[in-house]
Amino acid sequence: MRVEHIGDATCILADCTDIMREMPDKAFELAIVDPPYGDGGGLGKQEEEQVRRIVRQVQHRGVNHAYGGRFERYAPPTRTGGTWATKYQTEGGCPSDIRHWDFAPPPEYFEELFRVSRFQIIWGGNYFSLPPSRNFIVWKKYIPETFSMAMAEYAWTNIPGNAKVFECAPQGTVNDPRFHPTQKPVALYKWLLGLYAKEGDKILDTHMGSGSSVVACADMGYPITAIEINEDYFTKACKRIEIAYRQPRLFDEPRATYTQGEL
Repeated sequence: MRVEHIGDATCILADCTDIMREMPDKAFELAIVDPPYGDGGGLGKQEEEQVRRIVRQVQHRGVNHAYGGRFERYAPPTRTGGTWATKYQTEGGCPSDIRHWDFAPPPEYFEELFRVSRFQIIWGGNYFSLPPSRNFIVWKKYIPETFSMAMAEYAWTNIPGNAKVFECAPQGTVNDPRFHPTQKPVALYKWLLGLYAKEGDKILDTHMGSGSSVVACADMGYPITAIEINEDYFTKACKRIEIAYRQPRLFDEPRATYTQGEL
């Protein structure tokens, strides 16, 4: 394990499920996470029973969250991650596609995530067995139908409200180049924080990746704990975050628009 304290951010190189096991209940007001989801194939019988067991345990404790997911590794011969992913080869000769890390988290990950955070925004939520949500979130990208990348991404959330859509081009500029195949724009995270985070809220990101969520929190003044298991991505993200914290904040960003009465 490696821990870097950068500004108001605590960045941890480790397995996020292991770290969350050591955290107290409801340590964070908001978790914004982007876990890998593998092939999204069906569960086997053993995994189905494991998910049902966890759901029963959580319901027995009085928590009204049913969750599970398609957690098993996909069949390796059928997926390469797409030609676009080959650009993001890590230093040190790691595979240039995403198959070496694109595995959905185990059921325990969701159990710990719901335990340590009050509200959750889960990107790729359509790949997991999460409860129905009226307030789902869609990121619509400015890309053509013929491009291999998805034109939009879906996030599940348990935050009260109505569905929202945000339009923004994928991450990557001359001054802030993209180095992670699933890197999301800082503008997307700032929009989420502006809608759903209140002043003083503690934020959790279990899959830091490129660090876009942390850069957004640096810009908007939110303390965040971010966890990443890949050392190369972690090192690059920390450098990016250090640059973000050196930039002055010239004005306060808008805060959440919902009221406490809605919660």
